[in-house]
Amino acid sequence: MENQNIEKASPWRIKRYYFYIFITIVALVLPWIKVNGNHFFLLSFDKLKLHLAFVQFDMQELYLMPFILMLLFLGIFGMTVMGGRVFCGWACPQTIFRVIYRDLIETKLLGLRKRIKNKQQEPDMSKPENKVKKVIAILIWTFLAFVAAADFMWYFVPPEDFIAYMANPSEHMVLVGGMLIIVVFLVYDIVRLKEDFCIYVCPYSRVQSVLYDDHTVMAIYDPHRGGDIYDQDHNRLPSSSQKEIQERQEYAECTACESCVTVCPTHIDIRKGLQLECINCLECVDACTTVMGKLGKESLVRWSSDYEVIDQKGKTKLFRTKIIAYIVLLIGVMIALGIMSTKKEHMLLNVNKENRLYSIKKIDDKYRVDNAYEFLLQNTKSEKMKFYFEIIPPKGMEGKIIIAKPSKPFTVVPGVKKKKIVVLRTTERLVDNDRADTVIPITIRAFALGHEDKIVVFRNSTFTYPRSDLLK
Repeated sequence: MENQNIEKASPWRIKRYYFYIFITIVALVLPWIKVNGNHFFLLSFDKLKLHLAFVQFDMQELYLMPFILMLLFLGIFGMTVMGGRVFCGWACPQTIFRVIYRDLIETKLLGLRKRIKNKQQEPDMSKPENKVKKVIAILIWTFLAFVAAADFMWYFVPPEDFIAYMANPSEHMVLVGGMLIIVVFLVYDIVRLKEDFCIYVCPYSRVQSVLYDDHTVMAIYDPHRGGDIYDQDHNRLPSSSQKEIQERQEYAECTACESCVTVCPTHIDIRKGLQLECINCLECVDACTTVMGKLGKESLVRWSSDYEVIDQKGKTKLFRTKIIAYIVLLIGVMIALGIMSTKKEHMLLNVNKENRLYSIKKIDDKYRVDNAYEFLLQNTKSEKMKFYFEIIPPKGMEGKIIIAKPSKPFTVVPGVKKKKIVVLRTTERLVDNDRADTVIPITIRAFALGHEDKIVVFRNSTFTYPRSDLLK
């Protein structure tokens, strides 16, 4: 019973498969979910909108994007400090796509590869039947690449628009071209480039080297139990068999079965020590667990840290100062993002004065002074609303500046910028200055009828009153 328990410990590969299925379902379903007409995440360059957590923001409110990017990078960096390249092995699309193509299509569906646990041996392409299987595998993956490309585009073009656009592709060649570029890249990347992308192309493997510390958790070989396979310069020692390893180190338990090597998708030997190519998929841990479990022993490859396995100084400290600092930063950025998102304006308004400062007209014994403005207004809600505004003049001038045009509220539909010419008027003697025109600061309070307390914005502007000699 003890041997069986050891052998069945840590089935990381199966857990990863379940996690991949979960991530795939979320990625495919999330773009279709809408709350009040808004998506969880949508960066629409077509409609110049950002949807975040089912709240719609205008492109003028993209001040939120730096916070989202900070969350992304801080999250990945913090995850790396704690668990190495765990993102690469458990969440990266590159890894998930390779598992789908290599383990599911080539191995399980077509039998092109003999065993999932041997990722080093490439299929024998000299056999005609294998060539046919290879073509079928590429065709299946090409179809899935189109699905993946469409899913990626749904976060920039909502699915309902995407389907309508693709029904008339000649008028949306940018979208079609983007899709084709993604598909071609995915086919080349997954079929030809393979894990070389992780090793040579992906910059993350270079960044991680400066983030690791002694407590970073990763797949790690225990040389104190298994014996040294490589010297300090990472040169392989003459140890082609278990007997040769034990002749050099009597305590060595490594059987030299090479299971941890053949199962590695990035083609490294985990017994060599820390390597940037390791993506923390833990396939080697499963392989060694199976082999050593049959001998009634624990795995020589563990998910642990240098501090615990190599230096043997004690238990790994997960929540250390560096990790706590990342957590504090993440919480701080999330709070800042939450605060900034609450400042969303449901009405966007730009107020510009016309080039002519004012117009003067004498009516009976009074002079009428008009100032003209151009209001550029946008309704960021998902429903039609009526808008109007009021003028807040300086103290002592209340009621002396009125709205001459427009005389009644006007309707603004969602997502359309509406231009409105506004004329403010006074027939009162506001100031008496013979030398120069007087610029009077005013505040414009614009609001949606029926939502005066919630949908309201304030804009500062000026009303220019002419010098006194022009009113004589």
